Amino acid sequence: MSNGQGSRGSGGASGGAGGGPVIAAVDGSDHSLSALEWAREAALRHGTALMVAHVLPDASQLYAGRRSALHDPNEPKEYADPVGDRVRALLESGPELPAEVRYEALEGSVPEALRAVSAEQAPLMLVMGSRGRGGFAALLLGSSSRAVAGTASCPVVVVPHEGRAAEDPEGASAGRVVLGLHAAETPEDVLAFAFAEAAARGTTVQVVSAYALPPGPMTVIDSPFAVIPPEALADGADGVPAERETLRAQNERLAPLRARYPDVPVEQAVVPGDPAGRLVEASRSAALVVVGRHHPRRRSLLIGSVAHALLQHAHGPVAVVPTLHDDGAA
Repeated sequence: MSNGQGSRGSGGASGGAGGGPVIAAVDGSDHSLSALEWAREAALRHGTALMVAHVLPDASQLYAGRRSALHDPNEPKEYADPVGDRVRALLESGPELPAEVRYEALEGSVPEALRAVSAEQAPLMLVMGSRGRGGFAALLLGSSSRAVAGTASCPVVVVPHEGRAAEDPEGASAGRVVLGLHAAETPEDVLAFAFAEAAARGTTVQVVSAYALPPGPMTVIDSPFAVIPPEALADGADGVPAERETLRAQNERLAPLRARYPDVPVEQAVVPGDPAGRLVEASRSAALVVVGRHHPRRRSLLIGSVAHALLQHAHGPVAVVPTLHDDGAA
């Protein structure tokens, strides 16, 4: 991996409450430039540095290797990097920037290079587009986005391309943070990420949990989920026992986060069955949907079914958060 070809800052110290930078993965495509803009705003919200990471195309990497092997003094010292030049020009001419902005040109495959830089930098998050320059137009999610979201050591935010984006992106950007919560399995890191993002945005966290409901002749499959006020948790409240138990378990998991973020409003919602479809629908008006990558104790390299469904179908940005600490939440 090669460190970059230049960096730029506008003064001031780097880092903020979150510590590490926000990394934006770019490849010059419109999808990645949308992700860069999302990452710029995130770095400003959290008061941290912005790192722009570009994995060089194969031709540039081969040229660099050839020059290094031949030691030819007649060859230019630096290989062309038009993506880096374009990104620098966009940032220089664009809106407000974080206190520190730097650019890194990386070598290797896209997933491996981004995993390596995220492990080195310990970023607050890594932001990338749902589909890169090389993807087929019909694909909803590019292979690199799927691979990085499934294996990176930091939270990965995937920003959808225009064909999937909400009809009112400005309204969505001002919306709530939606948290998909399995009370018995979701690691504490996932909850903390959602609440920290809501606090930085000055918005609400809507917590969506699912419960099992035996099928019956009167089961309504596609009814909208209900937002449950706290008083509905009292004994004797309406609702099936599984719903009440899910709400109580949800409340227990949320109690420490409510105490840590007393100014963040919380809405609680419960749904029967699989929450993936509800979370996809909620993504139409959400600023961000946050889910865990997979069960913290299964140690599988495969991304969980809910996270996979969201990455494939969400209409807004999705944050896939791995287990960062062994907190025994499950």
